[in-house]
Amino acid sequence: LPERDRADLKRRKLLLEVTLKSYWIRKGSAFSTAVARPQTELTPEMIATGSWRQLPFKPYNFSSLGLPPACGHLHPLLKVRSQLRQIFLEMG
Repeated sequence: LPERDRADLKRRKLLLEVTLKSYWIRKGSAFSTAVARPQTELTPEMIATGSWRQLPFKPYNFSSLGLPPACGHLHPLLKVRSQLRQIFLEMG
């Protein structure tokens, strides 16, 4: 369409421009039909047999935070004190 006709149709909302994207996918050098999970732990058996040399290992993430430490519980006297405080606050 000429530019003038296309602008006229857009103004009347009779034309909608759509951008299409396409991708070419090819097999790479590391292509495999089986999903191989990398090893996460090095065991003494692997070291003894030397099998660790042929296994892929998961890279170590030094920036991860890890698991949060298990927290303890309040002391029983602190629980009683907070309950009494709450009761007195409710009473005014």
